[in-house]
Parts: sequence; structure tokens; C-alpha cells
Amino acid sequence: MTTGTDTRSVPRWVVRPEESARPLAPVMCCRFAFYGRVSTEDNQDPGASRLWQLARATALVAPVGGVVSAEYFDIGQSRALPWKRRPRAAALLGAVADPGRGFDAVVIGEPQRAFYGSQFGATFPLFVHYGVPLWVPEVGGPVDPENEAHDLVMSVFGGMSKGERSRIRVRVRSAMAAQTREEGRFLGGRPPYGYVLADLGPHPNPAKAADGKRLHGLVPDPRAALVVQLIFRLFLDGLGYFAIAEVLTRMGIPCPSAGDPGRNPRRSGAGWAKSAVRAILLNPRYTGRQVWNRQRRDEVLLDVDEVGLGCTTVVRRNPPQRWVISEHPVHEAIIDDETFAQVQDIINSHAHLAGPNGIRSCPHLYVLRGRIRCALCGHMMQGNWVRGTPYYRCRTAGEYALPSSAGHPPNLYLREQYITVPLDAWLKGVTAPSRIEAVIGVLTNPGVDPRHVAAARRTIADCDARLATHRAALEAGADPAVVTRWIAQTQAVRAGAEAELHPSAGANSDRHLSHDQAADLLRAARRDITAALPSTDPAKRADLYERLDLTLLYNPEQHNARVEINLNQYTPRSAPLLPVLAADLSLDRSGPVPASLRQGTVALPLAAWAEGAADTPTAFTDMNPTADQEKAQVKAPISNGHAINRETISRSHRLEPPRRRKRETAGQGWSGEECAGAIRA
Repeated sequence: MTTGTDTRSVPRWVVRPEESARPLAPVMCCRFAFYGRVSTEDNQDPGASRLWQLARATALVAPVGGVVSAEYFDIGQSRALPWKRRPRAAALLGAVADPGRGFDAVVIGEPQRAFYGSQFGATFPLFVHYGVPLWVPEVGGPVDPENEAHDLVMSVFGGMSKGERSRIRVRVRSAMAAQTREEGRFLGGRPPYGYVLADLGPHPNPAKAADGKRLHGLVPDPRAALVVQLIFRLFLDGLGYFAIAEVLTRMGIPCPSAGDPGRNPRRSGAGWAKSAVRAILLNPRYTGRQVWNRQRRDEVLLDVDEVGLGCTTVVRRNPPQRWVISEHPVHEAIIDDETFAQVQDIINSHAHLAGPNGIRSCPHLYVLRGRIRCALCGHMMQGNWVRGTPYYRCRTAGEYALPSSAGHPPNLYLREQYITVPLDAWLKGVTAPSRIEAVIGVLTNPGVDPRHVAAARRTIADCDARLATHRAALEAGADPAVVTRWIAQTQAVRAGAEAELHPSAGANSDRHLSHDQAADLLRAARRDITAALPSTDPAKRADLYERLDLTLLYNPEQHNARVEINLNQYTPRSAPLLPVLAADLSLDRSGPVPASLRQGTVALPLAAWAEGAADTPTAFTDMNPTADQEKAQVKAPISNGHAINRETISRSHRLEPPRRRKRETAGQGWSGEECAGAIRA
């Protein structure tokens, strides 16, 4: 009789360790979502890149009966961007989280295209969490989250992708520095004002020469080169940046953006800017030498508290010590070395008087910072603190020498309270329970927004005009490579506008929210609005405006503002873009006036300047006009036919040190005819 337990007999329900180690039956994946990426449209063909990546992905899944049922392909996105910042990759992550995603697994054509650095380790856990396999050709199938070799292989490919990008950057920059220093080669970009591109013969690279590419260089523009010489002459005679800009505008000389509107479609070209004058005076290429590396691109963290968001590129100016200058003159000089050196000495003396240009922190928080634009010029209005009250002002006329017909006052002020009171009332009303059904109808309507249709038609008309300009430039003998790139960019913009104007019926029917989804996001927005607006903390209000992506367009002539918001922040990543909610707000200035301002206060209509009131060139609201006009130092515009007095202009802009102004006399002046004669001479 056996008293012990027979260890050889095991119940059926006990799983043996060797049995648990057996590989499970593979999960059948029939529907795959393909992801690919191409970095730039200029150097690569997106169509060809998509085809070969899709071919590799299809060859991987075809033996198991898989078919690609969805495509997510990013065009023009750097590999350094994390998946959340790539539009199509972010849409794929949103679809992975959706139970009704429409595919069983994800396949990529090349891991170096999809993952950079440590991106695989930050992205793959999402696929594992939602149970979506990730197929990679280099692995031969799905990536196993429990397999250390698979994880090592993917990490190696991420490191190779990062190393490849770094090697290419170092090689390109080293080659460009050597070509500039030793050969003085023109390395691309737009020529500086005063020069045009000329054909210098076949490209020195035999392969590129066989492909028809040519070498280009700088030659002086007969008319613009004289303007550059006049700018240097006026500066040495004691005029400041803005004074020179006024002279050029008064003479009717087109500014750089007006002289070449094909490359400056977003600039009005109404007048010379003092920044343009300063850029010309600081450009050493007018001495005949080629200069490179005046600017650099630095990658800085988008958010220091969340490193996973990656970096953003910031363009910064290099000090002259880091410039790469050709050893010998390579093109015809417009300004001699001695004149250029004198100008630099004067500019450096101004910088010494002004002190170090450090970063200044703003002591006040403006809730509408970077969100309100001037309708007269389209420029962003900047915050300004006046007597303990926040204002927003537009100083375009102080930066650009605009003609008198522009109708823009030198200083345009708008009190923050006048815009926030009606704005907050509208925000509360747009999400009120009594109007929620009407707003839901706007958000869920699959039809095309009439405003978007009008904007798309304007874009198409603008692109057609630009294409005609590009063709005319090509027929006039411009560089074919440069003009072809302009045409490609314009055609891409036009194609996007055409897609918005004529969306397909199937895509249009799927790109809208359901009634319940719209109601949920409106309730979420209302909770944020009701929580932030009663607060007097400007940080909370600014954060609310940020989440609503609020923008304002202030019209001083009608004293109203166009407000636009969108609620995309309250939707999941896979949701379509929502239509913009917009309204025209009438700004009421009938509120109480502080006691300190009641004496002598005038409510000046902001349309006074546009209506031709010559005695009120600056528009003030709820302020003491005498003191503020003295503070603004408003100068009357120079009329046609009057001599431009150099002493008056120099004194008004405070750009010359006192020792230079003492040598000037009140009788000296430059008239428009004298300046034109100087150019002709």
C-alpha cells in the first residue's frame, strides 16, 4: 500500500512548464495599415518613395494573405519629429486606439524612415497596449515585445537613423564651408538686393553637368545697385535707418519685396522698412566676397518638461567670427571695402551706446499676446503697459516708411478691456445650453464652410497670378531651376486649395463628428470657459485662449474685431478637423473711465486717421491726448515736393550719436530730385 503521493500522476488541469513554452498559434492578420514617410519634396519624389516603401511592406505581408487596407504617409516631415508631431503618424496612433480601426496590424516599409533615435521605445508600447502587431521587414514579421533580439534590432535601426542624419549634416556643412572659402561659390538662396543671378557655365560636378545643371553667380543689377550705393551714401551723411527708408519711399523706389513680388507673395511692398535698410548696410557680400554661415539652425527642446515631444528648429544669427568668407573677391563689388568698414564702425558705435542686447523678461502678462492682428496692415499687435493698464498697439508705421495713402497711424492703441469684455461674453454664449444645438449643427454638418470656399477660391486666383508671373520670369531668362522650384511650390498650394474646394463625396461624408461627440466636446469647452473667465488671474485666461486657438483681427475703422476659435483640442487625434467658429465683435467704449483720467479725457474715434484728420495722426482711446502724444513723439508725414532736411530726420529717429548731429546744419537737405540725380550720377 502506497502512503505517499505519486508525483508522476498530474491532473489534466495542471499546465506543464514545457507546454507553456510552446509557441502560440500565430494571430492571423488580414488587414494592414501601411505607414511611410518622405522628408522633403524638393530632393525626393514623394510618389516614387511611397511606391517602393509600399512595395516592401506588401511583399512582407502577402505570404500570410495580408492586404493593405489603409495608408498613412507623411510628406515633408523630418525623421527627427516624434510621431505625435507628424500629421499622418499622429492620425495612425489615434486609429490604433480606436476599437473600430478597420485594420488588424501595422506594417512599415523601412524602420529608418519611421523611427529615429529612441522613438521606437516611446511608440511601440502603444501598439502593445492596444494589441496591434507591428510588422517590420528587417524582423521578418511582427515585432515580439518579449523578444530581446527584436528590441535590440529596432533600437539599432533608430540609432543608425540618427547617425545617418548627423553624418549627412556634418558632411554637407563642411563641404559648403570649403566651397565658400576656397572657391567663393554661390551656394543657393535668393541673391541680395542689388544683385541678380547669372549663368557662369556648366556645373563643376560632371554628373550634374551631364544632367544639365549650371553654375550660377552674382552680378550687379544696374538699377538696384545704384540704390544700394545711395543707401550707404545717405548713412555716411548722417541719416538713420528710418530716415533713409523715408527718402527711398518718397522717391518712389520700390522696396525689395515690391521689386520681386514673385518671391514675396505675403508682403505688401507698400514702402521701405528700416529693417531692410539695416540688412543692406550689414551685408558684406556687397564688397564682392562670398559669405556663408551668417545664420545657423539650432534644435531646441519644444518643451523642457516633456522631452518626448522632440525638438524644434530655431534660426539664430552667428557672430561675425563664425562667418565663412571667401579668400578673394568672386563677383563685382557694389561697395568698396573702405566704405563698408566705415559703415560698420558707425553701426558698432551705436550698439556700444545702446548697451548689451540681452533678453528682457516682460513684467506683465498679456492675455492676448500673439493673438490679435491689425486689419490695416495684417501685422501682429504688441502689448504695451500704460498707466497700469494693458494695451495693444500697432507700430507698423514706425517700422515701415509707408506713403501717406496707406492710412495707417504711426501708433494705434487698443485697450485690453475693450476687447476682452465682449470676447468673454461671446465665448460664454457660444457654449450656452440654449445655443448648443445650433453649434452642434455647425460642427456636425459635413458640408463645406462657405468661408473656406471663399478662401480657397482666393488662394487659387492668387496662385494663378503667381504662376503667370513665374512663367513670365522664365521667358525673360531667369534661372530655370529656381523658377521651376517656385512653380512646384505654387502648384502644391493650388492643389491643396482645389482639394478643399472640391472634396470627394466619400471623404466628405466620413470627416464629421456625430451629434454625441460634438455635444461632449462642447460641454468640455464650456467647463473650461466657465472655470477660467470668472477668474482675475491672467494666466488662466491666457491658457484658455491657447486651448481655444483664439485669433482676433482688429479693424480700427469700424472699431470691431473678427474672432475665430476652433475646438480641435477637445477632439481625439483620429477625429477630423473641425470648422472654425467665428463672429464679428463690436467693441464698446462706453464703460467707466478711471478717476485719474476723467479730467481732460477724450474718446477719440479710431477711424479719425483713416478719415483724413491730419491733426490726429495717432489714435488714442481713453487716454490723455496731450501727454501721450508728447510721449509718442509723433512726426507729421513729409509731403511730396518738400525738401527732406537731414537734421530734422536724424533728430526725430535718434539713430546718430550726438557728435555726428553737431556737424549738420539746418540748411542742408536732400530733395527727391537731388536723390534721383545722385542715382543717375
